[in-house]
Parts: sequence; C-alpha cells; structure tokens
Amino acid sequence: MITVTCAIIRNEEDEVLVVQRGELTDHPLKWEFPGGKIAPGEMREDCIIREVREELSMDIVICEHLPEVEYDYGHKEIRLVPFICDTLDELPFLTEHVAYKWIPVDNLVSVDFSEADVFVAKSYLEQCKSDRSNETQRIPDKSQAVADDLDLQSMINNLMSMQEAEWVASSAIENPAIFLKLLEFSYSSDKKLAFRASWTLTKVCDKYPEMIYPYLMQIVEALDHLDNESAQRSFLRILSLTDLNRISNKHHGLLTEHCFNALRSGFSAIAIKAYAMEILYQLALKYPELANELSASISMLQGEGSAGILARGRMILKKLTSLPKEPGSSQQ
Repeated sequence: MITVTCAIIRNEEDEVLVVQRGELTDHPLKWEFPGGKIAPGEMREDCIIREVREELSMDIVICEHLPEVEYDYGHKEIRLVPFICDTLDELPFLTEHVAYKWIPVDNLVSVDFSEADVFVAKSYLEQCKSDRSNETQRIPDKSQAVADDLDLQSMINNLMSMQEAEWVASSAIENPAIFLKLLEFSYSSDKKLAFRASWTLTKVCDKYPEMIYPYLMQIVEALDHLDNESAQRSFLRILSLTDLNRISNKHHGLLTEHCFNALRSGFSAIAIKAYAMEILYQLALKYPELANELSASISMLQGEGSAGILARGRMILKKLTSLPKEPGSSQQ
C-alpha cells in the first residue's frame, strides 16, 4: 500500500484549493487535493509541505489532521493522509497539474474528484460543521494573558485555525508588547515560527495598518537579508497594502530595487512576484519614470506559465497606460 499525503488548503476567504490532473495521468482530468508520496524516512508533515512547494510554489501552515483514507483503485492501493492547511498564497504555479480553482466549502460536493479524494472532501465538510459549533471552545479567553516569550512562541507554533490566528492578532492590537514579539519572531531563524508570526502579523495590519508604520523602514531594510521566503512574502503583502508615503525616498529606492530583483528572479515564488508588481505600481504613481521598466519586467513574465500571475500582470499593465509619460519630479 502506498502512503500519500494531501492538503486541504484554505485561503483568507475560507475557500479550498483543488487541482486538476492531466489527460495522460492515471486519473485523467479528475480533480484532487494537492500532495504526493512520502519519501523514505520523511515525516508526513514534512512531506506535505515539500509536495505543496514543489507542485504549487506555495507555503502552507498545517492546522489539523483528518482521518486517513484507504482506497483500492485496482491497479494500486493507497493510504491518503489529509492535512487541513492555511495559506496567504492565492496564485499557485502549476508544475504537475493542468488547472486549479478555489472552491467555497459547500461547493466541494459538486467537484469531480478522484475516488479517494471524495472521502477526504466529505470528511472535511463534516469537520467544518463540527468546527462551526465548537470553535469558540478552542479559542482562549480574551482576558487570558501570555506569560512569556515561550508561551507566545508555543501558541503561534500550535495555531489550529484561522480563528485562533485572529485571536492572537486581536491580542496584539490590544497589547503592543505582543505586536512587537510578533514582529521579532518574524525575523527568527526558526522558519516555522517566522512564517506563522509574520502570517499573524498580516492580520494585525489588515485591521490596523497604522501599527506597522513605525517599523516600515526596518522591514524594507531587512528584505534583502531574509532567507525565509515565507516571512518575506508576508512582509511584501503588508507593504503592498500600506501607504508607501510613510517611508523615505531612500527606502523607496531600496524597495524598488528589491521588488525588481524579485520580478526578474527565476527563483522567487509567484506570490512574491505578485506583491512586488503591486508595490512597484504604487511606486510608479510617485515616480512615473519607473513605469517603462515595470512594463518591461512584467512582459518578461509572460512565459512564467501561471494564469494568476499573468492576469495580475495584465491588470497592472492596463493601469500603467494611464500614468503620465514624462518623468516625474516628485523625488526630493
């Protein structure tokens, strides 16, 4: 029996990602949850994180397990190990599948899944019904204090749902010390801690963007030195939604250079390229002379293969056509 992992990946709208197999595979044109075989000696959790990165160029946070599914396809027997996961990335870069879509949870029953994935989808729907009634029991009381750094680290590393992340974010809004710890942990060499802390930090900034204003220049200066792509994309997401007039002209230059390098790199994740495009467009509003370089960089992405990034690029190119043609005089 072959043991295979799969990921039920949720986005910020609580939709679920499904991917379609190719016509020449053993389940032609069927939809499935992304995942793959466990390598010898590999932990199941490590397997699904690796598979999702390899297949989709996405980072995920594992939140929960679902019951395993055993299924006999006739030519092979599999044990499917499902994980419920969250992500900030909404633009998969397909390397093994031919299509993807984000599906509202209640619409999963209408998807033409491979047989084993049908059972996973049903199990997830049952889990969702249970979660809706029990969610408040798992979230700490709002008055509960975080005793020390280790308590907070443990809480972040063991987040089990979007609602729990929202609770930590709310605590950070009410307690600046927790906000500063989230920022500190986002730079951690512990990649799991840094990803979850920066992921939670984005939720704080979504509600109260002004909390990050004093630290924007610090974040810009750190971007080139972050070897954790997950934290980097969280920071770029925050910057893409922030008023960039809050940072100096010098930091505009640093951010411009970083984002252009990300667009031109063959190794940057799709989400990073998407956020970099949006940031550069905002900077081009202030510095119209950047528009031609941004247009050229986006045009170079046409062979990237991701429908999502191409659509984002076309949208930015359309907006760029309305910018002034002459160089701006806004630099001081």
